[in-house]
Amino acid sequence: MKPAAVVIGRNEGARLVACLASLEGEVGQVIYVDSGSTDGSIAAARAHGARVVLLDQDAPFTAARARNAGFAAIDPGTEYVQFLDGDCALRAGWISKAAAFLDAHADVAVVCGRRRERAPGASIYNALIDREWDTPMGAALACGGDALVRVDALADVGGYRDDLIAGEEPELCVRLRAAGWRIWRLDAEMTWHDAALTRFDQWWQRCRRAGHAFAEGAALHGAPPERHWVTETRRAIVWGAVLPLAIILAALLFGPWALVGLGVYPAQVVRLSSRMGWMQAFFTTLGRFPEALGALGYWKNRLLGRRRHLIEYK
Repeated sequence: MKPAAVVIGRNEGARLVACLASLEGEVGQVIYVDSGSTDGSIAAARAHGARVVLLDQDAPFTAARARNAGFAAIDPGTEYVQFLDGDCALRAGWISKAAAFLDAHADVAVVCGRRRERAPGASIYNALIDREWDTPMGAALACGGDALVRVDALADVGGYRDDLIAGEEPELCVRLRAAGWRIWRLDAEMTWHDAALTRFDQWWQRCRRAGHAFAEGAALHGAPPERHWVTETRRAIVWGAVLPLAIILAALLFGPWALVGLGVYPAQVVRLSSRMGWMQAFFTTLGRFPEALGALGYWKNRLLGRRRHLIEYK
């Protein structure tokens, strides 16, 4: 039996059409899970032969919840399922390579490959994301939203956490690895991704979302030996909140000369540029501020017992 595919999306338009077209002949079944689209995505999915699952709008939308709903709808006896975001398109030959790897490695639960941006030259933000996807090959700690997953392994750990608004894939991988499974990244082309980030505010919101994911991931799995996203959370808080507030407070107490301390930020850009280039170093350093806001927002909502809402950036 060919692997199934679970595609999730909301108002992806032409990107969804391209996504569904890329799956033709590659998988045995396509499940499209829609989170309240109003742009014709549902009709487009049905026109491409996908089985459509509509998420109940009375509960908060999350990508994790959508993936679980799609997973629950696959045909019995399916061995592997390819998860795919609606703004991505599958690369030809990926499924056969990934499935062959899972066939040959019974202890691997998830296999992923190289995700690339369709238009990295369209904006500096797209270029940054394309570099973000370029991760080391081989044994990995986590995967992203696009991956071929062993059905038995996913069922073994209870699927994704429905309540996570971000970072659900790395959190799943923490539980899979704790259960004895491995995660693997192949040196193979897997998907095209269309970030469509053209504005600074979109990039800022995406970084804030990452900060929220860091803090929640650390809250769930930050204890030793995993220490999941503890370093990332601490780095965001120190650089994005503690340092600037300390410098401003020092300036208020001791005079404006203390603002010279802000020079630590350009110094950090220079330090990082030696291994990642000037552009990425600048935005990595700047990104600590929205990441800190995201982490602080998570802690605030948790303290007040508030329901968490999606942090959307497009």
